[in-house]
Amino acid sequence: MKYAFAKRVRHLQSSAVRDILKVVNQGNIISFAGGLPDDGLFPAKAIEDAFSRAFSKGNKALQYGETEGYRPLREVILERMAEKDITGFTADHVLMTTGSQQAIDLFSRVLISPGDVILTEEPTYLAALQVFQSYEATIIPVKCDEDGMIMSDLLSKIKLYKPKIMYVVPTFSNPAGRVWTLERRKELIKLIHKHHVLVFEDDPYGDIQFTNEGYTPIAALDDGSHVLYTSTFSKTAVPALRTGWIVGPYQVIRMMAQAKQANDLHSNSLAHQALYELCRHFDLDGHIQSIRELYAHRKDVMVESLSAAKKSGIITFEEPKGGMFLWLEASANVNTQALLPRAIQKGMAYVPGAPFYAGEPKQNTLRLNFTHATDEEIVKGMQALLTMFQEVEEETSLIK
Repeated sequence: MKYAFAKRVRHLQSSAVRDILKVVNQGNIISFAGGLPDDGLFPAKAIEDAFSRAFSKGNKALQYGETEGYRPLREVILERMAEKDITGFTADHVLMTTGSQQAIDLFSRVLISPGDVILTEEPTYLAALQVFQSYEATIIPVKCDEDGMIMSDLLSKIKLYKPKIMYVVPTFSNPAGRVWTLERRKELIKLIHKHHVLVFEDDPYGDIQFTNEGYTPIAALDDGSHVLYTSTFSKTAVPALRTGWIVGPYQVIRMMAQAKQANDLHSNSLAHQALYELCRHFDLDGHIQSIRELYAHRKDVMVESLSAAKKSGIITFEEPKGGMFLWLEASANVNTQALLPRAIQKGMAYVPGAPFYAGEPKQNTLRLNFTHATDEEIVKGMQALLTMFQEVEEETSLIK
């Protein structure tokens, strides 16, 4: 039968990361592709105890919940955000979502009409680009350097395109791992207030920092009118609970809640209650510190494994100060998408860089995850990667 799908599905695309994971999960492949936390760090016993406490409340814990999410958990989230200087909100400004990915979708559903302009970093989170494309937005990339968006280019594109929305990941961005300077964050606030642009700040990695510098979220610099802030428990507790949240202007959150009612009524309320118990009876901050230490170590192992190749000019990268990824650029003659099957044959996998670009992609880029593999796997995988790049250089030389 020929199925008459809605016209909007022509904008749907499969996730490059999910497609790669399907392949690597079938064999003995060291995967640096997915943004996977380390399984061994999951606080399994603490989560089991948290669910037991939730069940101890009786069958009421198993009932339908508010669309906005379990209110005591929203109150806890407000407390945690206050530690980041995000204040001035109440529980009514917080919407619990099925991962922060749903927050991106609900935000897009209520704010994007076909043709609306949204500005993004270049490169940026590929799954966000998928959502924006599915709602037929016009996505305009803004030039970036290691300090974040370049403000002169941002201003130029605000004036030229008159965007409705901006999407940014200013702290340990996915995929580049960059951190915006405080100066640029402040400049952004001035620009969006002057030109009336709504900002979606995505911060799934902000707690995973490897230095003691501290970073002020853009939402902490706003007056509560122009910035929506989303984060998740997936990177700091466990991803399987699929619990994220978004906070921002009440009118927007209210509209997103109505869209969520039509989508799934509410997220997993039992998971919300367990997370509340976890936050109240478990040292989550101490746990996050353990995550930071292990991930910083694995980042160091990966950087050290690639340092000689960086010195020789085979590859370039900036060492991340936090997050889960290393963004790597190879020689201009390397096409990481075309080379992926060869990499898999060598026993390792990565995510090619092209899907992270809203504009013209750099085909010689790739993203590496350093949080899920062991030290030995990282060393072995990086050796395979560099061997492949060296083979390409030799093949190119022969052709010349």
